[in-house]
Amino acid sequence: MPPPTLTTTRSEPTAAMAASSVPDAGQHSAGQYSAGQYSARLIAALIACGVTDLVVCPGSRSQALALAAAAQERAGRIRLHVRIDERSAAFFALGLARETGVPAPVVVTSGTAVANLVPAVLEAHHSDVPMLLLTADRPAELQGVRANQTTDQATLFSGIVRAARTIEADALTRPDHDARAAFAAAIGASADHVTDQDADPGPVQLNVRLREPLSDADMLAEPPTLEAPRRDELPEMAVAPKPGTVVLAGADALRDGQDPNLLAQRLSVPLIAEPSSGARLGRECVSVQLLETELAAEVRRVIVFGHPTLSRSTARLLATADEVLVAARAGENLPGTPLRGRLTAASTETDRWWLGRWVVSDRKAREAAEEPLSIEGLNRRELAKEGLRQARRPVDRETLVRSVWEHTWPHDRLVLGASRLIRVLDRTVTGKAITVHSNRGLAGIDGTIATGLGVAAALDRSARGGVTRILVGDITALHDAASLLVNPAEQRPRVQIVIGDDGGGTIFDDLEVRQSADEADFTRVLTTPVRADFKGLAEAYGWAHVLVTDRAGLERALTEKSTCVIEVRLHEEPSGD
Repeated sequence: MPPPTLTTTRSEPTAAMAASSVPDAGQHSAGQYSAGQYSARLIAALIACGVTDLVVCPGSRSQALALAAAAQERAGRIRLHVRIDERSAAFFALGLARETGVPAPVVVTSGTAVANLVPAVLEAHHSDVPMLLLTADRPAELQGVRANQTTDQATLFSGIVRAARTIEADALTRPDHDARAAFAAAIGASADHVTDQDADPGPVQLNVRLREPLSDADMLAEPPTLEAPRRDELPEMAVAPKPGTVVLAGADALRDGQDPNLLAQRLSVPLIAEPSSGARLGRECVSVQLLETELAAEVRRVIVFGHPTLSRSTARLLATADEVLVAARAGENLPGTPLRGRLTAASTETDRWWLGRWVVSDRKAREAAEEPLSIEGLNRRELAKEGLRQARRPVDRETLVRSVWEHTWPHDRLVLGASRLIRVLDRTVTGKAITVHSNRGLAGIDGTIATGLGVAAALDRSARGGVTRILVGDITALHDAASLLVNPAEQRPRVQIVIGDDGGGTIFDDLEVRQSADEADFTRVLTTPVRADFKGLAEAYGWAHVLVTDRAGLERALTEKSTCVIEVRLHEEPSGD
């Protein structure tokens, strides 16, 4: 029987998912496995490739894959996460992969269950996060005849996955090969261990058509002995000094061993780093707000790491600079010329005057923005009274983001939603060596809580002892409220979900439409004011709830580091996400 049909949407992973001469150590003597046998061996082979976590959604057609995962958890080989909502499950897997760099396969049944994966797949595709979708399907004889829970799953992710392969029910013959090829494509490696330098990690679909009987009594298989796919390091690529250079670090700027901080330091140029870049630290790091000064007009070259998306001023900079260079292994929709290597400075003989102007301007701007606290001449009683007054002050957005940033340390994790808060944080906080995650591939609000819980689960297993904080606005929190449901059989990770609650969405206040639209219409369809009972919502899903109304309460809640939902009533009116 010929190998199953391969469909790829980008050229680089074709070799990884195509048929190869790699033998299947667990090949059935008759050449064909049952649904249960194939599923058990497929899951075992993924573990051999390096999978440590697996996310399962319940379903009939996918029962063999799910039971095989449960059997491997009992054997102590993986950590299993069970979610009833496929959309939430996929974003949870995205969070796991963001933190670990390893795909966490998502098992779902056929039909709309597969369609619910699309939002997370889009995010993984655009942010180059490894993801592996194990979608159970009905066999060929049930396709195209309006059979129950049956649709065209083979082309559902066309254009947004690195590779998609359908394994026919009559071709369940090579589970080891199928697992290894899919894993390789997901991490951006080739199946024969010769890394394609043009390959990016991303989502991969393995669509398995299963025929009854759908599972066996014994679903445990031993992981085979195989060489796990791997990615080689990028070669070094030297960048020469050039007057008027600025380094711009967006989300996930440190991937593939890139070091924008070191490049900026050795070129003696300013570095503008978004919060989720991983590069927001060092003497060269300056505020994005300097791009709104006369210095921006003097920029001639921009060197981009990661995916910058937060500021209009950075978009203008990329559009107006004479030259834009982008550190990239592959990718599409790049804002400039790709440099496919690990960027280093060709020379350290640079003009420090250029960097000095930016650093001095940054210091002056921050000093001017600081809120003066006049305590000179106060006696002890007056000092205590002033301290109490400050503690009782309400919390605004800047106070919230500063407090969360200051309470987060290198062993912690911070997950930022696509709310107004991330933009306030970008303009407000100084540099700090902490790990920040944010879904900036498409910058949607969908799945933020689920992504953060995935990050937290991975961090807990690393035994670093840190806490994960998920900082979102109220609209973002409500959009993903169902992800608060955690299986009672699973240990809840150390996580604080911090909600900036201001009753709606003023992220649109910064757009031109705010000045031109009818006030009532703008409020109705854009601000979308809401009032939600976050205490009742948290308790319904079994979470502790802490209400914060002043700065002292915020300090207490963040210091305690207990797993909970922290609702922070923000001061601004009208208010928003």
